[in-house]
Amino acid sequence: MQQTLKDKFSLSSKGLHTGLHLTVTFCPAPVHHGIKIQRIDLEGQPIIEALAENVIDTSRGTVVGTPEVRVSTIEHGMAALVAFGIDNCLIQVDGPEFPILDGSSIYFAREIERVGVVEQDAPRNYIEIKEPIEYYDEISGSCLRLEPAGKLSVDSTIEFFDSQFIKTQRAVLHDLSEFPKEFASARTFVFVREVEMLLQMGLIKGGDLSNALVIYERQLSQERLDALADMLGVEHRDASQLGYLQQKPITWNNECARHKLLDILGDIALIGRPLKGHIIAIRPGHKANNKFARLVRQRYQ
Repeated sequence: MQQTLKDKFSLSSKGLHTGLHLTVTFCPAPVHHGIKIQRIDLEGQPIIEALAENVIDTSRGTVVGTPEVRVSTIEHGMAALVAFGIDNCLIQVDGPEFPILDGSSIYFAREIERVGVVEQDAPRNYIEIKEPIEYYDEISGSCLRLEPAGKLSVDSTIEFFDSQFIKTQRAVLHDLSEFPKEFASARTFVFVREVEMLLQMGLIKGGDLSNALVIYERQLSQERLDALADMLGVEHRDASQLGYLQQKPITWNNECARHKLLDILGDIALIGRPLKGHIIAIRPGHKANNKFARLVRQRYQ
């Protein structure tokens, strides 16, 4: 049967890209409502359907909306909804993005567990895969393949061949019940070499070592690294010491791969229906995930 939350819950923190203090509230919703996102800070409180074709940007997260009304960084909250089988939910947010929290899904998962889930009086409208569906991007090498299976499972491999710390990592989710313990707390990650560019683009204004794994693997001058630390509002460190920069140690050796799998769940939520199938992903990313979700929607609308 379809499911929704037993009660609403709210979470607050700064936004990763805007740096604004934001609050998001997940509310129960009636059958056949689906997942919808409402900007309660804007006149008329416009609502955006959380569907793949409403994604307008995937450069540094998943953004839904229109040029006038947008909501970004939705994937971590959406992943938790998929993991707990929530079909119907109204998500209200008081700004242009979801709060980043610690860069994972763990706070969303804990709140869903706390308030509980309730069955509703309508059957779930599953997509059951009969034949494989594949999306491949020749430029990036990203590939997502969906094969027939009796439940949703994901096998994801990330490849950063020019990275001495990640290179190739794999993560496998056999069943959604594994999500709270094995995937929800996997944090987003960024390379130091990307940070300067992102700051120049006006992004990650709320980024710091409390909400991301920052990978420092190409040595910078002490002066340049100190300048980046000042921009991010974090302590200076020895520029000769390479490795992960974060407040909390990595939880798993493949935490980056687990987070990318978490992102896949959040992005396929925008298919708009629960899925039965096995996803095999190589070099996934928000752009490829969204193209894949659109392809599945086209096949099974």
